[in-house]
Amino acid sequence: MIDFRKIIPAFLLSFSLACTSVFAGTPEKKPLGPSEENKYIPVQLLGINDFHGQIDVYQNINGRKAGGAEYLAAYIKKHEKDNKNTLLVHAGDVVGASSPVSSLLQDEPTIEILNEIGFDVGTVGNHEFDEGVDEMKRLINGGSHEVTGDFEGADFPYTVANVKDKITGEPILPPYVIERVNGIQIGFIGVVTTDTENIVLPSGIENVEFTDEGEAINEAAEELKEKGVKSIVVLGHVPASSNTDGTNPSGELAELAPEIDDEVDVIFGGHNHAYSNALVDGKLIVQSYSYGTAFSDVDLMIDPTTKDIVKKQAEIVTTYHDSITPDAKVKGMVDHYKEEVGPLINEIIGQTSEPITRKSDESGESPLGNLVADSQRAAMETDFAFMNPGGIRSDLDQGETTWGELYTMLPFGNNLVKMTLTGDQIKKLLEQQWNGETKRILQISGLKYTWDKSAPEGAKVLEITDSEGNPVDPQKQYTVTVNNYIATGGDGFTILKQGANQETGPLTLDAMIDYVENQGNPIEAPVTDRIQVKE
Repeated sequence: MIDFRKIIPAFLLSFSLACTSVFAGTPEKKPLGPSEENKYIPVQLLGINDFHGQIDVYQNINGRKAGGAEYLAAYIKKHEKDNKNTLLVHAGDVVGASSPVSSLLQDEPTIEILNEIGFDVGTVGNHEFDEGVDEMKRLINGGSHEVTGDFEGADFPYTVANVKDKITGEPILPPYVIERVNGIQIGFIGVVTTDTENIVLPSGIENVEFTDEGEAINEAAEELKEKGVKSIVVLGHVPASSNTDGTNPSGELAELAPEIDDEVDVIFGGHNHAYSNALVDGKLIVQSYSYGTAFSDVDLMIDPTTKDIVKKQAEIVTTYHDSITPDAKVKGMVDHYKEEVGPLINEIIGQTSEPITRKSDESGESPLGNLVADSQRAAMETDFAFMNPGGIRSDLDQGETTWGELYTMLPFGNNLVKMTLTGDQIKKLLEQQWNGETKRILQISGLKYTWDKSAPEGAKVLEITDSEGNPVDPQKQYTVTVNNYIATGGDGFTILKQGANQETGPLTLDAMIDYVENQGNPIEAPVTDRIQVKE
Protein backbone atom coordinates (compact mmCIF):
# COMPACT_ATOMS: atom_id res chain seq x y z
CA MET A 1 0.00 0.00 0.00
CA ILE A 2 1.36 3.44 -0.95
CA ASP A 3 1.83 5.83 1.98
CA PHE A 4 0.16 8.87 0.42
CA ARG A 5 0.88 11.19 3.34
CA LYS A 6 4.60 10.92 2.60
CA ILE A 7 4.29 11.51 -1.12
CA ILE A 8 1.46 14.03 -1.48
CA PRO A 9 3.81 16.97 -2.19
CA ALA A 10 5.33 15.00 -5.10
CA PHE A 11 2.16 14.82 -7.05
CA LEU A 12 -0.17 17.54 -5.92
CA LEU A 13 -0.65 19.69 -8.96
CA SER A 14 0.33 23.27 -9.75
CA PHE A 15 -2.35 25.88 -10.19
CA SER A 16 -4.03 26.69 -13.47
CA LEU A 17 -7.02 28.68 -14.56
CA ALA A 18 -10.38 27.92 -12.96
CA CYS A 19 -13.40 27.82 -15.24
CA THR A 20 -17.17 27.60 -14.90
CA SER A 21 -19.49 25.13 -16.65
CA VAL A 22 -22.88 26.17 -17.98
CA PHE A 23 -25.24 23.45 -19.10
CA ALA A 24 -28.10 23.58 -21.54
CA GLY A 25 -29.94 21.44 -24.04
CA THR A 26 -28.50 20.25 -27.33
CA PRO A 27 -29.97 20.32 -30.85
CA GLU A 28 -30.68 17.13 -32.75
CA LYS A 29 -28.49 16.20 -35.69
CA LYS A 30 -30.20 15.87 -39.04
CA PRO A 31 -30.13 12.32 -40.47
CA LEU A 32 -28.13 11.80 -43.63
CA GLY A 33 -30.01 11.01 -46.79
CA PRO A 34 -29.55 7.70 -48.67
CA SER A 35 -27.79 9.42 -51.57
CA GLU A 36 -25.23 10.96 -49.24
CA GLU A 37 -24.55 7.65 -47.51
CA ASN A 38 -23.92 5.96 -50.85
CA LYS A 39 -21.88 8.73 -52.44
CA TYR A 40 -19.66 9.75 -49.53
CA ILE A 41 -17.75 8.05 -46.72
CA PRO A 42 -19.32 8.72 -43.32
CA VAL A 43 -16.87 9.38 -40.50
CA GLN A 44 -17.77 10.00 -36.88
CA LEU A 45 -15.60 11.95 -34.43
CA LEU A 46 -16.42 11.63 -30.74
CA GLY A 47 -14.59 14.20 -28.65
CA ILE A 48 -14.17 15.39 -25.07
CA ASN A 49 -12.38 18.30 -23.48
CA ASP A 50 -11.42 19.32 -19.94
CA PHE A 51 -12.08 15.95 -18.31
CA HIS A 52 -9.71 16.90 -15.46
CA GLY A 53 -9.37 13.37 -14.15
CA GLN A 54 -12.92 13.37 -12.79
CA ILE A 55 -13.16 9.60 -13.14
CA ASP A 56 -15.30 9.11 -10.01
CA VAL A 57 -17.06 12.49 -9.80
CA TYR A 58 -20.67 13.09 -10.78
CA GLN A 59 -22.37 16.41 -11.53
CA ASN A 60 -26.00 17.42 -11.08
CA ILE A 61 -27.41 18.88 -14.29
CA ASN A 62 -31.02 20.00 -14.36
CA GLY A 63 -31.79 17.61 -11.51
CA ARG A 64 -30.14 14.63 -13.22
CA LYS A 65 -26.76 13.08 -12.55
CA ALA A 66 -24.14 13.11 -15.31
CA GLY A 67 -20.44 12.43 -15.65
CA GLY A 68 -18.16 9.75 -14.24
CA ALA A 69 -15.81 7.62 -16.32
CA GLU A 70 -18.07 4.55 -16.42
CA TYR A 71 -20.97 6.56 -17.87
CA LEU A 72 -18.84 8.49 -20.33
CA ALA A 73 -17.39 5.17 -21.52
CA ALA A 74 -20.84 3.65 -21.94
CA TYR A 75 -22.09 6.56 -24.05
CA ILE A 76 -19.00 6.68 -26.25
CA LYS A 77 -19.00 2.93 -26.85
CA LYS A 78 -22.70 3.02 -27.70
CA HIS A 79 -22.23 5.83 -30.24
CA GLU A 80 -19.14 4.16 -31.64
CA LYS A 81 -21.22 1.11 -32.55
CA ASP A 82 -23.35 3.30 -34.83
CA ASN A 83 -20.46 4.01 -37.20
CA LYS A 84 -17.52 1.70 -37.82
CA ASN A 85 -15.56 4.72 -39.12
CA THR A 86 -15.21 6.37 -35.72
CA LEU A 87 -12.29 8.20 -34.12
CA LEU A 88 -12.15 9.26 -30.47
CA VAL A 89 -10.35 12.53 -29.74
CA HIS A 90 -9.74 14.92 -26.88
CA ALA A 91 -8.83 18.61 -26.73
CA GLY A 92 -6.64 18.70 -23.63
CA ASP A 93 -6.86 19.02 -19.85
CA VAL A 94 -7.85 15.38 -19.50
CA VAL A 95 -5.65 15.45 -16.39
CA GLY A 96 -4.85 18.14 -13.83
CA ALA A 97 -7.02 19.54 -11.02
CA SER A 98 -8.14 15.94 -10.85
CA SER A 99 -10.11 13.91 -8.38
CA PRO A 100 -7.75 12.45 -5.75
CA VAL A 101 -8.63 8.97 -7.01
CA SER A 102 -6.70 9.91 -10.15
CA SER A 103 -4.21 12.53 -8.98
CA LEU A 104 -2.89 10.58 -5.99
CA LEU A 105 -1.81 7.97 -8.52
CA GLN A 106 -0.13 10.57 -10.77
CA ASP A 107 -3.21 10.68 -13.06
CA GLU A 108 -2.24 7.32 -14.48
CA PRO A 109 -5.80 6.04 -13.83
CA THR A 110 -7.26 8.63 -16.20
CA ILE A 111 -4.88 7.70 -19.02
CA GLU A 112 -5.53 3.99 -18.45
CA ILE A 113 -9.28 4.60 -18.71
CA LEU A 114 -8.89 6.58 -21.94
CA ASN A 115 -6.82 3.66 -23.25
CA GLU A 116 -9.60 1.24 -22.32
CA ILE A 117 -12.24 3.39 -24.02
CA GLY A 118 -10.06 3.45 -27.13
CA PHE A 119 -9.06 7.06 -27.77
CA ASP A 120 -7.22 7.68 -31.04
CA VAL A 121 -5.59 11.11 -30.70
CA GLY A 122 -5.38 13.98 -28.24
CA THR A 123 -3.71 17.30 -27.58
CA VAL A 124 -2.42 18.98 -24.43
CA GLY A 125 -4.11 21.62 -22.33
CA ASN A 126 -2.53 23.96 -19.84
CA HIS A 127 -3.02 21.42 -17.05
CA GLU A 128 -0.88 18.82 -18.78
CA PHE A 129 2.03 21.12 -17.88
CA ASP A 130 1.18 21.24 -14.15
CA GLU A 131 4.11 19.04 -13.16
CA GLY A 132 6.38 20.05 -16.01
CA VAL A 133 7.11 18.82 -19.51
CA ASP A 134 8.96 15.66 -18.43
CA GLU A 135 6.03 14.38 -16.37
CA MET A 136 3.63 15.30 -19.18
CA LYS A 137 5.68 13.22 -21.61
CA ARG A 138 5.90 10.35 -19.13
CA LEU A 139 2.11 10.13 -19.02
CA ILE A 140 1.99 10.19 -22.81
CA ASN A 141 4.97 7.99 -23.71
CA GLY A 142 5.34 5.91 -20.56
CA GLY A 143 8.11 5.72 -18.00
CA SER A 144 8.86 5.22 -14.35
CA HIS A 145 7.78 7.39 -11.42
CA GLU A 146 9.20 7.14 -7.92
CA VAL A 147 5.69 6.83 -6.46
CA THR A 148 3.79 4.65 -8.90
CA GLY A 149 6.60 2.73 -10.62
CA ASP A 150 6.52 1.82 -14.29
CA PHE A 151 3.74 3.13 -16.50
CA GLU A 152 3.11 2.22 -20.14
CA GLY A 153 1.65 5.58 -21.12
CA ALA A 154 -1.10 6.44 -23.56
CA ASP A 155 -2.03 3.98 -26.31
CA PHE A 156 -2.75 6.91 -28.62
CA PRO A 157 -0.62 9.77 -29.98
CA TYR A 158 -0.66 13.39 -28.85
CA THR A 159 -0.12 16.44 -31.04
CA VAL A 160 0.68 20.09 -30.33
CA ALA A 161 1.92 22.47 -32.99
CA ASN A 162 2.47 25.65 -30.99
CA VAL A 163 4.67 24.54 -28.09
CA LYS A 164 8.36 24.49 -28.97
CA ASP A 165 11.61 23.70 -27.23
CA LYS A 166 13.44 26.96 -26.60
CA ILE A 167 16.81 25.49 -27.56
CA THR A 168 15.98 23.44 -30.64
CA GLY A 169 12.99 25.45 -31.82
CA GLU A 170 11.21 22.16 -32.57
CA PRO A 171 7.71 21.25 -31.35
CA ILE A 172 7.86 19.19 -28.16
CA LEU A 173 5.27 16.82 -29.67
CA PRO A 174 4.31 16.14 -33.30
CA PRO A 175 2.56 19.21 -34.76
CA TYR A 176 -0.02 16.94 -36.37
CA VAL A 177 -1.13 13.32 -36.51
CA ILE A 178 -2.56 11.56 -39.55
CA GLU A 179 -5.22 8.88 -39.02
CA ARG A 180 -6.63 6.65 -41.77
CA VAL A 181 -10.32 5.83 -41.93
CA ASN A 182 -11.57 3.57 -44.70
CA GLY A 183 -8.57 4.58 -46.81
CA ILE A 184 -9.04 8.31 -46.22
CA GLN A 185 -6.34 10.32 -44.48
CA ILE A 186 -7.55 12.71 -41.78
CA GLY A 187 -5.07 15.16 -40.32
CA PHE A 188 -5.34 16.32 -36.69
CA ILE A 189 -3.51 19.46 -35.57
CA GLY A 190 -3.17 20.19 -31.87
CA VAL A 191 -2.75 23.61 -30.23
CA VAL A 192 -2.99 24.94 -26.68
CA THR A 193 -3.83 28.46 -25.57
CA THR A 194 -0.82 30.75 -25.40
CA ASP A 195 -2.20 31.96 -22.08
CA THR A 196 -0.70 28.77 -20.63
CA GLU A 197 2.54 30.64 -19.99
CA ASN A 198 0.64 32.95 -17.63
CA ILE A 199 -1.35 30.34 -15.69
CA VAL A 200 1.17 27.57 -15.02
CA LEU A 201 4.04 27.70 -12.55
CA PRO A 202 7.01 29.14 -14.46
CA SER A 203 9.27 26.28 -13.35
CA GLY A 204 7.10 23.81 -15.26
CA ILE A 205 7.45 25.55 -18.62
CA GLU A 206 10.80 27.33 -18.38
CA ASN A 207 12.30 25.44 -21.33
CA VAL A 208 9.41 25.81 -23.78
CA GLU A 209 7.72 28.64 -25.63
CA PHE A 210 4.13 29.02 -26.78
CA THR A 211 3.61 30.41 -30.27
CA ASP A 212 0.56 31.92 -31.96
CA GLU A 213 -2.17 29.30 -32.32
CA GLY A 214 -3.41 30.43 -35.73
CA GLU A 215 0.04 30.61 -37.29
CA ALA A 216 0.90 27.16 -35.95
CA ILE A 217 -2.33 25.69 -37.33
CA ASN A 218 -1.74 27.18 -40.78
CA GLU A 219 1.86 25.99 -40.90
CA ALA A 220 0.81 22.45 -40.00
CA ALA A 221 -2.09 22.57 -42.46
CA GLU A 222 0.31 23.47 -45.28
CA GLU A 223 2.45 20.44 -44.48
CA LEU A 224 -0.60 18.21 -44.39
CA LYS A 225 -1.81 19.49 -47.77
CA GLU A 226 1.63 18.84 -49.24
CA LYS A 227 1.18 15.24 -48.12
CA GLY A 228 -2.17 15.06 -49.88
CA VAL A 229 -4.31 15.36 -46.75
CA LYS A 230 -7.49 17.31 -47.53
CA SER A 231 -9.58 16.44 -44.46
CA ILE A 232 -8.16 18.42 -41.54
CA VAL A 233 -9.39 18.75 -37.95
CA VAL A 234 -7.98 20.97 -35.18
CA LEU A 235 -7.87 19.87 -31.56
CA GLY A 236 -7.59 23.22 -29.81
CA HIS A 237 -7.36 23.77 -26.08
CA VAL A 238 -8.58 27.28 -26.80
CA PRO A 239 -11.85 28.91 -25.64
CA ALA A 240 -15.04 28.78 -27.68
CA SER A 241 -18.74 29.09 -26.99
CA SER A 242 -22.08 29.59 -28.69
CA ASN A 243 -25.79 29.52 -28.00
CA THR A 244 -27.29 26.04 -28.19
CA ASP A 245 -28.92 26.90 -31.52
CA GLY A 246 -25.52 27.79 -32.98
CA THR A 247 -25.96 31.54 -32.80
CA ASN A 248 -23.60 34.00 -31.14
CA PRO A 249 -20.33 32.10 -31.59
CA SER A 250 -17.62 33.69 -29.47
CA GLY A 251 -14.26 33.10 -27.85
CA GLU A 252 -10.77 32.98 -29.28
CA LEU A 253 -11.55 30.12 -31.68
CA ALA A 254 -14.39 32.09 -33.23
CA GLU A 255 -12.00 35.00 -33.72
CA LEU A 256 -9.30 32.73 -35.15
CA ALA A 257 -11.54 30.82 -37.55
CA PRO A 258 -11.44 33.35 -40.44
CA GLU A 259 -7.62 33.38 -40.23
CA ILE A 260 -7.30 29.60 -40.33
CA ASP A 261 -6.67 27.66 -43.56
CA ASP A 262 -9.99 26.81 -45.21
CA GLU A 263 -8.93 23.18 -45.58
CA VAL A 264 -9.67 22.95 -41.85
CA ASP A 265 -13.31 21.95 -41.46
CA VAL A 266 -13.74 21.10 -37.77
CA ILE A 267 -12.25 22.65 -34.63
CA PHE A 268 -12.64 21.07 -31.20
CA GLY A 269 -12.33 23.69 -28.47
CA GLY A 270 -11.67 23.64 -24.75
CA HIS A 271 -10.37 25.50 -21.71
CA ASN A 272 -13.46 27.57 -20.83
CA HIS A 273 -15.70 24.55 -20.10
CA ALA A 274 -18.50 25.85 -22.29
CA TYR A 275 -20.93 24.73 -25.00
CA SER A 276 -20.14 25.34 -28.64
CA ASN A 277 -21.76 23.99 -31.78
CA ALA A 278 -21.51 26.68 -34.43
CA LEU A 279 -20.23 27.46 -37.90
CA VAL A 280 -17.73 30.29 -38.28
CA ASP A 281 -16.20 31.00 -41.69
CA GLY A 282 -17.35 27.56 -42.82
CA LYS A 283 -15.60 25.85 -39.90
CA LEU A 284 -17.55 23.83 -37.36
CA ILE A 285 -16.48 24.73 -33.81
CA VAL A 286 -17.54 22.37 -31.03
CA GLN A 287 -16.94 22.14 -27.29
CA SER A 288 -18.72 19.90 -24.78
CA TYR A 289 -18.57 21.53 -21.36
CA SER A 290 -16.23 19.62 -18.99
CA TYR A 291 -15.66 16.79 -16.49
CA GLY A 292 -17.08 14.07 -18.76
CA THR A 293 -20.60 15.43 -18.39
CA ALA A 294 -20.92 15.62 -22.18
CA PHE A 295 -19.11 14.83 -25.42
CA SER A 296 -19.12 16.16 -28.97
CA ASP A 297 -20.56 13.84 -31.62
CA VAL A 298 -19.41 15.13 -35.02
CA ASP A 299 -20.58 13.51 -38.26
CA LEU A 300 -18.52 14.04 -41.41
CA MET A 301 -19.12 13.09 -45.02
CA ILE A 302 -15.91 12.74 -47.04
CA ASP A 303 -15.75 12.61 -50.83
CA PRO A 304 -13.63 9.52 -51.67
CA THR A 305 -12.47 11.13 -54.92
CA THR A 306 -11.35 14.56 -53.70
CA LYS A 307 -10.59 13.38 -50.11
CA ASP A 308 -12.38 16.55 -48.87
CA ILE A 309 -14.89 16.87 -46.07
CA VAL A 310 -18.07 17.92 -47.88
CA LYS A 311 -20.50 17.94 -44.99
CA LYS A 312 -20.25 18.28 -41.22
CA GLN A 313 -22.71 18.50 -38.36
CA ALA A 314 -22.54 17.97 -34.63
CA GLU A 315 -24.48 17.26 -31.49
CA ILE A 316 -23.37 17.81 -27.89
CA VAL A 317 -24.52 14.79 -25.89
CA THR A 318 -24.95 14.95 -22.10
CA THR A 319 -23.96 11.78 -20.23
CA TYR A 320 -27.08 11.45 -18.09
CA HIS A 321 -26.97 8.43 -15.81
CA ASP A 322 -30.66 7.60 -16.13
CA SER A 323 -30.38 6.98 -19.87
CA ILE A 324 -27.71 4.28 -19.95
CA THR A 325 -26.11 1.39 -18.07
CA PRO A 326 -22.56 2.19 -16.90
CA ASP A 327 -19.69 0.38 -18.57
CA ALA A 328 -18.79 -2.57 -16.33
CA LYS A 329 -15.10 -2.75 -17.27
CA VAL A 330 -14.44 0.94 -16.59
CA LYS A 331 -16.52 0.87 -13.40
CA GLY A 332 -14.34 -1.97 -12.16
CA MET A 333 -11.23 0.07 -12.91
CA VAL A 334 -12.56 3.08 -11.03
CA ASP A 335 -13.54 0.94 -8.04
CA HIS A 336 -10.02 -0.51 -7.94
CA TYR A 337 -8.42 2.96 -7.90
CA LYS A 338 -10.85 4.12 -5.20
CA GLU A 339 -9.96 1.17 -3.03
CA GLU A 340 -6.27 1.91 -3.32
CA VAL A 341 -6.54 5.51 -2.10
CA GLY A 342 -9.65 5.05 0.05
CA PRO A 343 -8.08 5.00 3.54
CA LEU A 344 -6.73 8.51 3.08
CA ILE A 345 -9.49 10.26 1.15
CA ASN A 346 -12.20 8.93 3.51
CA GLU A 347 -10.52 10.24 6.67
CA ILE A 348 -12.90 12.62 8.46
CA ILE A 349 -11.31 16.01 9.24
CA GLY A 350 -14.34 17.93 10.55
CA GLN A 351 -17.93 18.77 9.71
CA THR A 352 -20.06 21.69 8.59
CA SER A 353 -23.55 22.68 9.67
CA GLU A 354 -24.33 24.12 6.24
CA PRO A 355 -22.80 24.15 2.75
CA ILE A 356 -19.91 26.59 2.34
CA THR A 357 -19.69 27.69 -1.27
CA ARG A 358 -17.20 29.42 -3.52
CA LYS A 359 -20.02 31.27 -5.27
CA SER A 360 -19.07 34.93 -5.17
CA ASP A 361 -21.31 37.91 -4.59
CA GLU A 362 -21.28 41.06 -6.70
CA SER A 363 -18.05 42.22 -5.07
CA GLY A 364 -16.21 38.99 -5.92
CA GLU A 365 -16.12 37.68 -2.35
CA SER A 366 -17.27 34.17 -1.35
CA PRO A 367 -17.74 32.42 2.01
CA LEU A 368 -15.39 29.60 1.07
CA GLY A 369 -12.82 32.03 -0.29
CA ASN A 370 -12.81 33.79 3.07
CA LEU A 371 -12.41 30.48 4.90
CA VAL A 372 -9.44 29.44 2.75
CA ALA A 373 -7.77 32.86 3.11
CA ASP A 374 -8.29 32.70 6.87
CA SER A 375 -6.60 29.29 7.02
CA GLN A 376 -3.57 30.61 5.15
CA ARG A 377 -3.23 33.73 7.26
CA ALA A 378 -3.42 31.61 10.43
CA ALA A 379 -0.82 29.13 9.16
CA MET A 380 1.78 31.83 8.48
CA GLU A 381 0.70 34.25 11.26
CA THR A 382 0.65 37.30 8.98
CA ASP A 383 -1.27 40.56 8.87
CA PHE A 384 -3.06 39.72 5.64
CA ALA A 385 -3.63 36.82 3.21
CA PHE A 386 -4.63 36.74 -0.46
CA MET A 387 -5.94 33.67 -2.30
CA ASN A 388 -6.55 33.40 -6.04
CA PRO A 389 -10.17 32.22 -6.55
CA GLY A 390 -9.20 29.85 -9.36
CA GLY A 391 -7.27 27.72 -6.88
CA ILE A 392 -10.51 26.79 -5.07
CA ARG A 393 -12.07 24.04 -7.17
CA SER A 394 -15.14 22.81 -5.27
CA ASP A 395 -17.53 23.67 -2.45
CA LEU A 396 -17.73 22.16 1.03
CA ASP A 397 -20.92 20.17 1.44
CA GLN A 398 -22.96 20.06 4.62
CA GLY A 399 -22.04 17.26 7.01
CA GLU A 400 -18.79 15.39 7.45
CA THR A 401 -15.75 16.96 5.81
CA THR A 402 -13.24 14.40 4.60
CA TRP A 403 -9.61 14.66 3.55
CA GLY A 404 -10.70 13.85 0.02
CA GLU A 405 -13.22 16.69 -0.01
CA LEU A 406 -10.59 19.18 1.12
CA TYR A 407 -8.15 17.83 -1.46
CA THR A 408 -10.73 18.18 -4.22
CA MET A 409 -11.30 21.75 -3.06
CA LEU A 410 -7.55 22.58 -3.05
CA PRO A 411 -5.96 20.10 -5.48
CA PHE A 412 -2.91 22.11 -6.47
CA GLY A 413 0.46 21.48 -4.90
CA ASN A 414 1.05 25.09 -3.94
CA ASN A 415 3.08 26.04 -0.90
CA LEU A 416 2.26 29.12 1.13
CA VAL A 417 4.70 32.00 0.94
CA LYS A 418 5.12 34.67 3.60
CA MET A 419 6.45 38.03 2.41
CA THR A 420 6.57 41.70 3.31
CA LEU A 421 4.74 44.32 1.25
CA THR A 422 4.18 48.01 1.77
CA GLY A 423 0.67 49.42 1.87
CA ASP A 424 1.34 50.96 -1.54
CA GLN A 425 2.29 47.56 -2.97
CA ILE A 426 -0.88 46.04 -1.51
CA LYS A 427 -2.91 48.73 -3.29
CA LYS A 428 -1.12 47.88 -6.57
CA LEU A 429 -1.78 44.17 -5.97
CA LEU A 430 -5.49 44.80 -5.63
CA GLU A 431 -5.51 46.98 -8.77
CA GLN A 432 -3.95 44.10 -10.72
CA GLN A 433 -7.19 42.13 -10.22
CA TRP A 434 -8.53 43.90 -13.33
CA ASN A 435 -5.48 43.43 -15.54
CA GLY A 436 -6.08 41.35 -18.65
CA GLU A 437 -9.31 40.12 -20.19
CA THR A 438 -10.72 38.48 -17.04
CA LYS A 439 -10.95 40.08 -13.62
CA ARG A 440 -9.75 37.85 -10.79
CA ILE A 441 -10.93 39.04 -7.40
CA LEU A 442 -8.57 37.75 -4.71
CA GLN A 443 -10.10 36.20 -1.62
CA ILE A 444 -8.78 38.07 1.41
CA SER A 445 -8.20 37.78 5.13
CA GLY A 446 -7.25 40.50 7.62
CA LEU A 447 -8.31 43.50 5.56
CA LYS A 448 -11.29 45.20 3.93
CA TYR A 449 -11.66 47.48 0.92
CA THR A 450 -14.12 49.01 -1.53
CA TRP A 451 -13.79 49.07 -5.31
CA ASP A 452 -15.54 51.27 -7.83
CA LYS A 453 -17.22 49.62 -10.83
CA SER A 454 -17.12 52.77 -12.95
CA ALA A 455 -13.50 53.74 -12.20
CA PRO A 456 -10.81 53.05 -14.82
CA GLU A 457 -8.21 50.29 -14.44
CA GLY A 458 -5.51 51.30 -12.02
CA ALA A 459 -7.87 53.45 -9.96
CA LYS A 460 -10.64 51.07 -8.96
CA VAL A 461 -9.63 50.39 -5.36
CA LEU A 462 -10.79 52.99 -2.88
CA GLU A 463 -10.16 52.94 0.88
CA ILE A 464 -8.31 49.91 2.31
CA THR A 465 -8.40 49.10 6.02
CA ASP A 466 -7.37 46.24 8.24
CA SER A 467 -10.10 44.09 9.80
CA GLU A 468 -10.30 46.51 12.74
CA GLY A 469 -11.00 49.47 10.47
CA ASN A 470 -7.56 51.05 10.60
CA PRO A 471 -6.42 52.54 7.26
CA VAL A 472 -3.63 50.68 5.49
CA ASP A 473 -0.65 53.06 5.42
CA PRO A 474 1.01 53.22 1.96
CA GLN A 475 4.46 53.58 3.57
CA LYS A 476 4.07 50.96 6.28
CA GLN A 477 5.29 47.37 5.85
CA TYR A 478 2.86 44.49 6.37
CA THR A 479 3.33 40.71 6.43
CA VAL A 480 1.33 38.90 3.77
CA THR A 481 0.55 35.25 2.93
CA VAL A 482 -0.02 34.08 -0.65
CA ASN A 483 0.63 30.80 -2.46
CA ASN A 484 3.71 30.22 -4.57
CA TYR A 485 1.72 30.38 -7.80
CA ILE A 486 0.72 34.01 -7.46
CA ALA A 487 3.93 34.77 -5.55
CA THR A 488 5.77 34.16 -8.83
CA GLY A 489 3.42 36.44 -10.79
CA GLY A 490 0.69 33.94 -11.68
CA ASP A 491 -2.68 35.32 -12.84
CA GLY A 492 -0.93 38.61 -13.58
CA PHE A 493 -0.17 39.51 -9.96
CA THR A 494 3.36 40.56 -10.82
CA ILE A 495 3.73 42.98 -7.91
CA LEU A 496 4.10 39.98 -5.60
CA LYS A 497 7.47 39.21 -7.17
CA GLN A 498 8.70 42.33 -5.37
CA GLY A 499 7.76 40.95 -1.95
CA ALA A 500 10.63 41.09 0.55
CA ASN A 501 11.74 38.55 3.16
CA GLN A 502 10.05 35.65 1.39
CA GLU A 503 9.61 32.49 3.45
CA THR A 504 8.09 29.20 2.24
CA GLY A 505 5.45 27.53 4.39
CA PRO A 506 3.22 24.43 4.26
CA LEU A 507 1.03 23.27 1.41
CA THR A 508 -2.27 25.11 1.04
CA LEU A 509 -4.03 21.79 1.64
CA ASP A 510 -2.15 21.12 4.87
CA ALA A 511 -2.90 24.63 6.12
CA MET A 512 -6.58 24.05 5.45
CA ILE A 513 -6.60 20.67 7.20
CA ASP A 514 -4.90 22.13 10.29
CA TYR A 515 -7.30 25.07 10.35
CA VAL A 516 -10.39 22.84 10.13
CA GLU A 517 -9.09 20.55 12.85
CA ASN A 518 -8.34 23.48 15.15
CA GLN A 519 -11.62 25.32 14.61
CA GLY A 520 -13.77 22.75 16.32
CA ASN A 521 -17.10 21.54 14.96
CA PRO A 522 -19.07 22.54 13.16
CA ILE A 523 -17.06 24.70 10.74
CA GLU A 524 -18.94 27.92 10.04
CA ALA A 525 -18.89 30.01 6.89
CA PRO A 526 -17.23 33.41 7.45
CA VAL A 527 -19.43 36.45 6.86
CA THR A 528 -18.91 38.06 3.45
CA ASP A 529 -18.31 41.66 4.49
CA ARG A 530 -14.68 42.16 3.49
CA ILE A 531 -15.11 43.56 -0.02
CA GLN A 532 -17.62 46.23 -0.96
CA VAL A 533 -18.45 47.45 -4.43
CA LYS A 534 -19.49 50.98 -5.36
CA GLU A 535 -21.89 51.32 -8.28
